[in-house]
Amino acid sequence: MLADRGMTLTELADRVGVTVVNLSVLKNGRAKAVRFSTLTGICRALECQPGDILRVD
Repeated sequence: MLADRGMTLTELADRVGVTVVNLSVLKNGRAKAVRFSTLTGICRALECQPGDILRVD
């Protein structure tokens, strides 16, 4: 999704207001939870819906 939008993880972190480390944890599937405010910020920045970026393994 980041590549489709031509955005770096650093740019997304700046737009959402979280650290690159926190986004990296989410991106690599190591997070145990995500705040709704963070998820909302990510979706707004990427112009997508939560289902576009979340998956259940």
